[in-house]
Amino acid sequence: MSVDHLLQTIPPLMVYLIAGLVVGIESLGVPLPGEIVLVSAALLSSRQELAVSPLWIGVAAATGAVVGDSIGYALGRRYGASLFGWAARRFPKHFGPAHVTAAERVFARWGMWAVFFGRFIALLRILAGPLAGALRMPYPRFLIANALGGIVWAGGTTAAVYYLGVAAEKWLSRFSWIGLAVGLGAGLAVGWVVKRRTARLVERYAEEQ
Repeated sequence: MSVDHLLQTIPPLMVYLIAGLVVGIESLGVPLPGEIVLVSAALLSSRQELAVSPLWIGVAAATGAVVGDSIGYALGRRYGASLFGWAARRFPKHFGPAHVTAAERVFARWGMWAVFFGRFIALLRILAGPLAGALRMPYPRFLIANALGGIVWAGGTTAAVYYLGVAAEKWLSRFSWIGLAVGLGAGLAVGWVVKRRTARLVERYAEEQ
């Protein structure tokens, strides 16, 4: 069975559920590859024969982001610093003291904007909900920033990947798979740069601490 035939056996509803669940669990505070899953689902929606709707991909991911962040907020508000102590033992690469300190300083400086733009940054995407709750940010303010950030991130990412996928499919039908390899390489390079900048931010705050 070819890859195309295998993809056609996947029910669209399953794609929506997986995208929403993974993004929601990541937003709750569990380090999962939510962005990778969203991009993969959006790429599937760009294949017309698969009947996967980019609109529902965006809706599922945005819903998962808002609900997951809200649950994370409730957990952070209820358990506070003890939650981060437990998370640091389970996920030291994501919830170490330096990571939490860096996120706290960003929140202290930017407030609601940290929640909104945190959706686009790997470190803050995981910490935003629990940290906002632990720092006692008023929930109405958190919800506004959380909902807007989730909608813009999920909708924008889905739309961008969908249209790039459609354009790439047309382009590749005329040329070769080399273009796809170049595009994937560029995407990986951008991801690496963002990861390095986040790591340097954490290291700088750790040195200051």
